[in-house]
Amino acid sequence: MSFWHTLPQPIIGLSPMDGVTDAAFRFIMAQHGKPDVQCTEFIHVEEIRRGTASAWRQLRFVESERPILAQIYGADPDGFYQVAHVLCALGFDGVDINMGCPSKSVSARGCGAALIKNPSLARAIIRAVQAGVRDWACGHAIDTIGLRASVVEQIQRLTSTAVPPVREHRRALPVSVKTRIGYDSVVIEDWVATLLEEQPAVIAIHGRTLAQMYRGQADWDAIRRAAKLVRETSTLVLGNGDVVTMSEVIQRVRETHVHGVLIGRGALGNPWLFRAKTWARQQLSTPTAEAPSLHVALRERCQVALEHARYFEGLNDGVPFQAMRKHLGWYCRGFPGAADMRAQLFTTTTSGDVARVFATLHGSGRITW
Repeated sequence: MSFWHTLPQPIIGLSPMDGVTDAAFRFIMAQHGKPDVQCTEFIHVEEIRRGTASAWRQLRFVESERPILAQIYGADPDGFYQVAHVLCALGFDGVDINMGCPSKSVSARGCGAALIKNPSLARAIIRAVQAGVRDWACGHAIDTIGLRASVVEQIQRLTSTAVPPVREHRRALPVSVKTRIGYDSVVIEDWVATLLEEQPAVIAIHGRTLAQMYRGQADWDAIRRAAKLVRETSTLVLGNGDVVTMSEVIQRVRETHVHGVLIGRGALGNPWLFRAKTWARQQLSTPTAEAPSLHVALRERCQVALEHARYFEGLNDGVPFQAMRKHLGWYCRGFPGAADMRAQLFTTTTSGDVARVFATLHGSGRITW
């Protein structure tokens, strides 16, 4: 049994978001909200096979983030097979295959949501990952599958210096798929039936087609139809799209009978959202519990934003501090003076600058704790 089947239902997790769910963001989520499951940004299998600095940076995680999935994308089954071994060796809890990214730079290479139009390749990729995690569990050595020697050495360094140590027990990690309801039209029933042929542990469905990108409203009725098919199997189905509150989680689970929901936008600058998971589950079984207050005092909001900035800076992985600014902006919502604070935070270049902005605004009385 995989960890997926040990999670309380409905599963309420953090949706993977490119350029957002980096190591610092996930750490803050784990510390202050604790989603049921988290996922890395998506990483191209070729980046991992080449052992680029970007790949190692994106594959970094800490124990508090568990259960943690590595999300990968590409179009070469052989690459997926090798990378599955790498992710097992690094100690991830699961492997997620991205078949949902609508970006032109990704789909033009036949990756992401473009795989919806290439079901035979999609199935081959799932089989390759499943074979990779299975062969790892059976004892395959990381230096016998054709990886570059430099990549093998880096994996060995990372696993030997990991704190806590990477788990020695070998097990076949669950393989999941994150996808959409179609390419340029809704074909979710046929597409899900294709994916189910390979028996993935989980299928997570974003309720838009590739052509829609992120425009319009997510089609939860299409997700409902998919859930009806998936629930006849051992695979779990998760829904995703336009869910920003726990009340909306409850509504979507009731309407569609998915096993869980992944939240994206609602978690931006708001790790506290996940504190209401237990309440949401109680509402679905016994809808009498009073909704918990998710109001967060401005002092705590600023403290967590500063903690986030310091952790980001402390990773010391060569990413400019400017990448942190959007996160700082997301913390500045829903209180008097938020726009002024956001404007000042967008000029910061260090965590020290962030601390000074908060101190100055508070000292001048423009924000109050």
